[in-house]
Amino acid sequence: MNQTSFEFDPPEDRKTQPSATAAALQLTPEEIARCLDAHPDYRVLRRLVPVLDHGASPSGHDVNSTAKRVLILDTETTGLSHAGNKIIELAMLLVQVDTATGRPFGAVETFEGFEDPGMPIPDVAKQVTGITDEMVRGQHLDNASVEALLARADLVIAHNAGFDRPFVEGRFPGFAHKPWACSFADIDWKAQGAESAKLSALAQDRGWFYDAHRALVDCHALLQVLSSSEADGATTGLGRLIAASMAPSYKLRATGAPFESKDKLKGRGYRWDGDARVWFCGVGSEDALNAELAWLKAEVYGERRAQVDVELLDALTRYSPRSGAIQSRGLPKPLA
Repeated sequence: MNQTSFEFDPPEDRKTQPSATAAALQLTPEEIARCLDAHPDYRVLRRLVPVLDHGASPSGHDVNSTAKRVLILDTETTGLSHAGNKIIELAMLLVQVDTATGRPFGAVETFEGFEDPGMPIPDVAKQVTGITDEMVRGQHLDNASVEALLARADLVIAHNAGFDRPFVEGRFPGFAHKPWACSFADIDWKAQGAESAKLSALAQDRGWFYDAHRALVDCHALLQVLSSSEADGATTGLGRLIAASMAPSYKLRATGAPFESKDKLKGRGYRWDGDARVWFCGVGSEDALNAELAWLKAEVYGERRAQVDVELLDALTRYSPRSGAIQSRGLPKPLA
């Protein structure tokens, strides 16, 4: 392709440079962006534009019997702990997903609302969210609208469900009766080639930028990230999360582990629960659980007879303050 160079005097007011440049070249900003994209030394980010209708099913056939209605959710709050803080903004998107392809289809239903927390918003929350006391004063979330969308959802997804779920369950008890998935924790983003699982970074990887830390735009960004094909092209993030929500996972507590084993446990990825005074880890399948029990026997407990606690987590309890079913499991005998 022939390359053409253009010469022009830069404008005095740099704020008008993009439009002045486009006029000088007689190109639209998008055409300029495409030219830069084609050059190996440039990468262009475009502002994320919400998609409010994803059109017909990508499978090309009726998927009403197998489609899942997914509720994408985000909250902005006065602080990090649901025990002493309040929701100040809630946003949700309800969309149908074709389970055969993992892609959304049809219209996207939206909800966005403020709520007065009954207290001044802390300065740090104002700085992060841009939400002021004046914006929420006298505001209340529309209970009927929230509950109507929730009633039709088959799965709730948040990008850090361990944060959002306790907040919304405290405000709307119906969220406790819906299965949840976490787009931050339930997808191995590193295996997908991402350097960070932060939502803004995932969007940038796909060529988008947006004004983060407002609930509705965060929801739109998450939906579009999860609608993109994964690295292997087999499914999307939505498809992976639907599958993850149907599979059990486990929280394994190394009950009574010897003190001298703490470095091994930490190196293995176990974390310390200071309240329960026990090392624990999460495992995603029965096979992985059995392998972990065998490792504990060989590397931590040795020849000691021991029982460890295993908590079964499903999509109804995962990321909530509630416990799953707990059972004691004996460690397997070492192989002869």
